[in-house]
Formats: sequence, C-alpha cells, structure tokens
Amino acid sequence: MEHGMILSGKALSDKMKLALREQVAAFPERYGRVPHLAVILVGEDPASQTYVRGKEKACELVGIRNTTFRLGAETTQEELLSRIAALNADPQVDGILVQLPLPEGIDEARIIEAIDRDKDVDGFHPLNVAGLWMKRPCTVACTPKGILRLLDEAGVTLQGKRAVVVGRSQIVGLPTAKLLLDRNATVTICHSRTRDLGAVTREAEVLVVAIGRPRFITGDMVGEGAVVIDVGVNRDPVSGKLCGDVDFDAVAPKASVITPVPGGVGPMTIACLLENTVEAFLRKQ
Repeated sequence: MEHGMILSGKALSDKMKLALREQVAAFPERYGRVPHLAVILVGEDPASQTYVRGKEKACELVGIRNTTFRLGAETTQEELLSRIAALNADPQVDGILVQLPLPEGIDEARIIEAIDRDKDVDGFHPLNVAGLWMKRPCTVACTPKGILRLLDEAGVTLQGKRAVVVGRSQIVGLPTAKLLLDRNATVTICHSRTRDLGAVTREAEVLVVAIGRPRFITGDMVGEGAVVIDVGVNRDPVSGKLCGDVDFDAVAPKASVITPVPGGVGPMTIACLLENTVEAFLRKQ
C-alpha cells in the first residue's frame, strides 16, 4: 500500500526561519537592536552540546543574537542561580534557556522557576504552564507548539477528532494534550501503565507519541488513516541509527500523515524556540 503523506518538519521549519529572518532584518532600524537569546549549558552531556550547537546555528541564520554560557559540570546551584539573576536583570537579554538535563545535585525545578517568566522562551516556568492551562497569555513550550504547527501545515482539522497522546511529560505530553483540547479535539492521555494500550491507540484519528522508547508503537497499534506525530528521538539498539517511538516502516502504510525521525518534530522545536524569542523581544518594545 502507498505511504501516507510524510510531513517534513525540516521543510516547515525552514519556511518559518526564513519568515523570522525577514521580520528580524527590520528590527535594528525600528528598535535599535535584534532579539538576544542567552543559553546556559552546564556540564559535558554530548546530546545537549549537539542541541546547543543547533540553536546557535539557527540563531545565526535568523539574525538573532546568541550568547552561550558553557559552565563546567562542577558548577554549583548557587553559581547557576546568580548567572540567571544577572541575565534576568540585563535589559539587552530577551530570552533565557537553560539546557536540560542538569548535572546531579542541581534542582531543575528551582532553576526553571528562577528564570524571569517573560524571558522563559522554553515555556517551562510554572506561570507559563499555568497560563496554558488557564487560557491566559503565556509562552507555549516549543515542542508542543511545533506539533500543532505541523498539524496545521498538513491541513488536519482537529475539531471533534479523537486524539491520543502517548506520554505524559510536562515538556511534551501534557502541554500537547492541552493544545489539542483547546482546538476542540477529544483527548485521551496514555502512558506506560495504560492497560491494553493498542486498543486505545487504534481508536486515534490523531496519534502523538512521546514516550521515549524506540519503535514502541507497532503497525497493529495504529488505525487505518490515522495522523501520526512521532516525537521520539532514540538510538536503535542494533544499528545505532536514530529512530522514533513509532515503527515508521510498519506504521507509514496505514497512516494518512506521518512525521519522520529525524526531520520531523525536532527541527520544529528549534524554529518555535526562535519564534518564542522574537515574541519575547516584541513584548518589551
């Protein structure tokens, strides 16, 4: 059977970045400067280093000023908090991002809460999270925001649709479920303890998978014609290649729309981070 439509996050993120680049090009004349994103990376986590380099490149492309603070793994919580306090106080800094995970002994919740909510471009601050759930103005987390953009790009109508989100993290699962709910989808949230998961996922017209297990969703767990968004980024234990939480080869023939890994949700996360930074800048002007 024919593959469904493969929904490229790379193509859409390139389009978004070009639009942002045009927008930002007019800022120096209008506002006297461009948006400024400060990124803090603590320790030597290789995946985090790759992500941070990707963010630096994307900022450069769009014309956003980027400063990355690379701090040693021995950095204390107090040192990190004082660095954040200085960036909060700096009127030239519009967005602050602390790359997670943080080394042992640093309280992530405490660090996230220390970032000024107006400079929290990740959308993780408790007040931004509360804003999302209470439908107040807020910064929406980058990955969920990117997922909704992809669905819109594919022309997927969400109103009245049965949506299933597999995974309940604060970063992806829960905010994505809320955004789908706000679009009038009927949303079920599943997780590792859900009984007979396949029976639930087969009913989904829109299936978002963010559980962090390689090829966890198999062909028999997906209904004919479903829209499948795969948020997972895993290393295949055998080949060492990148793969998603969805068994792409088995699921693609059944799906009407599916995102690949890599090149699906990942690039959208960075594009939405840049957009959040531009929005944070404009709120201050």
